Amino acid sequence: MSDINNKLIEIETKIAFQEQTIEQLNEVIIQQQKSIDALQRQLRQLNNKIEEESQHWSQDQTIIDEKPPHY
Repeated sequence: MSDINNKLIEIETKIAFQEQTIEQLNEVIIQQQKSIDALQRQLRQLNNKIEEESQHWSQDQTIIDEKPPHY
């Protein structure tokens, strides 16, 4: 009977350790997702800024390409 109790204690210990590991991994995943979300927001902002700058540059280039009125 003692052998069965020892095995049961060993299994319970392993399960407790696995539950703790799962909780730690879950926290890591949560933090990684928060980082991914923040990076995606930054990427969208940068893409929007690049698009805006491209439009301004395109407009400025059109003005540069125009001939002055005295031609």
